Amino acid sequence: MALMITDECINCDVCEPECPNGAISAGEEIYIIDPNLCTECVGHYAEPQCQLVCPVDCIPLDPERRETQEELMAKYQLITAA
Repeated sequence: MALMITDECINCDVCEPECPNGAISAGEEIYIIDPNLCTECVGHYAEPQCQLVCPVDCIPLDPERRETQEELMAKYQLITAA
């Protein structure tokens, strides 16, 4: 499942450069994650890097975007093949 950024985001700018897929960008009020690019760092790291650096713990799994490890890996392969 993709990750999401909640409204607890303080716009600290630490998550965006950590995303290996470029899925995180500045939104109108807070940072946002493009679920089509988010692989939870599958294929790159053992853990989502944005979650590790977030000082306010506002990056949970998105319950609307359930994906298996296999689906995340397939997405990673598609993104990196381009």
